[in-house]
Amino acid sequence: MNVYEEVKHALRETPQTWLVTGAAGFIGSNLVETLLTLNQKVVGLDNFSTGWERNLKDVQEQVNSEQWKNFRMMEADICDVEACKKACSGVDYVLHQAALGSVPRSIEEPAASHESNVTGFLNVLNAAREARVKRFVYASSSAVYGDEPNLPKVEHRTGRPLSPYAATKAMNEMYAEVSSRCYGIRAIGLRYFNVFGPRQDPDGPYAAVIPKWIAAMIRRHVLTIHGDGETSRDFCYVANVVQANLLAARVEDNQAVNQVYNIAVGGRTTLNQLFEILRTMLAPRYSHLSDYVAEFRDFRAGDVRHSHADISKACQLLGYHPSHTIEQGLREALNWYCEAPSA
Repeated sequence: MNVYEEVKHALRETPQTWLVTGAAGFIGSNLVETLLTLNQKVVGLDNFSTGWERNLKDVQEQVNSEQWKNFRMMEADICDVEACKKACSGVDYVLHQAALGSVPRSIEEPAASHESNVTGFLNVLNAAREARVKRFVYASSSAVYGDEPNLPKVEHRTGRPLSPYAATKAMNEMYAEVSSRCYGIRAIGLRYFNVFGPRQDPDGPYAAVIPKWIAAMIRRHVLTIHGDGETSRDFCYVANVVQANLLAARVEDNQAVNQVYNIAVGGRTTLNQLFEILRTMLAPRYSHLSDYVAEFRDFRAGDVRHSHADISKACQLLGYHPSHTIEQGLREALNWYCEAPSA
């Protein structure tokens, strides 16, 4: 039995209470589903600005009726201090996922990104501290590496942020570190690298590349690649992220706490390669893709050229071992992407 299986077994034996912020979002709803299947009690907090009620309905369909009774949803904003305190009351673990994602959105709306990602983060962190939660696990981002040129990305070596979004995530890490020093809160940050999977919104101007491209291919829309297509990313299936959150919440080694970790697969896929992988997987279902081509445009401001994670720290200290490669994740999620609802 690996470490993750041991954690899941322990949770089934001793139910705890969890707060998941951003519970109606892509990653948040996947966390809620996994926790409920492990018979945990879950409080969800979301203002539905980027999350969807349909995600929670899908979770309800995936769990049994008794498990669903363990879920309580609060519709509120993390910028509301009192709502954060109420949500954290009686909670053992906080998994903080709520944020305004997307580099382009942060460039267009820097104040909104700061309010949600920094002020909102600090509200949840302070509420968790006052409630004396056992562990505060939060979503950081590979964007914090900024202009640091070396590959693979190693946690202790970061560059200058290239976008307001990256700056907000760097500030999250600083606030978590300072709170551990000043108040003794036990926090762990997870730097996600290009997460994909079921319930990821394919529509809107800030949609992530994989659902956006799949939707474009299926609908015969123009698929845009910014740059020359040799930009690379370390695409990480959502099941790997769920694993990392539970491991971070339950790790007992004190050396593993008050740290940040890369959460990815530890590989690189260029946008050109991703295009061919997706077209190959979708072609048997959609014959028009046999001669489908992408349209190349200028690089986007704020985009990192290459992203490739060194995941050895998470493997060693958390017991993290990704269960899905990009191909395995895409095969598992493909039916969902093909049937994904529109906004």
